Amino acid sequence: MMNQSEITFVFDSSSENESLARTVIAAFIARLDPTLEEMADVKTAVSEAVTNAIIHGYEGGEGKITIHSRLEGNTVWIEIIDKGVGISDITKAMEPLYTTKPEMERSGMGFAFMEAFMDELEVVSEPGNGTTVKMKKNIYSALNMS
Repeated sequence: MMNQSEITFVFDSSSENESLARTVIAAFIARLDPTLEEMADVKTAVSEAVTNAIIHGYEGGEGKITIHSRLEGNTVWIEIIDKGVGISDITKAMEPLYTTKPEMERSGMGFAFMEAFMDELEVVSEPGNGTTVKMKKNIYSALNMS
């Protein structure tokens, strides 16, 4: 049987909780003994997704963000879910440098960073019903563990 473990946690959509999300995911995947680079990649991707949910999903207002993560062998699966405004044009939203909040000095690079740092990225969204960002990362250092 494959080694499997999972967690789900829910937190308020405030910017103070972005570091909490990174820390929880880091602690959860630490059992795979990722390299510093692998750990930094996952933390950055989670940080970007959570920040997107706070700024764009809830537009800075109140809401809940759910992170569901599971480990299967050396693979980390992470879903970051909000019930915010949703995205009407996912393809456009995922274009590098595209931002709906230029006045907030948003770089428009969130999805590009998530794609660069993770092995797979899928965004599922429906206007008015929120967004789910699904990410996958293989932790290659875990393959050497017995």
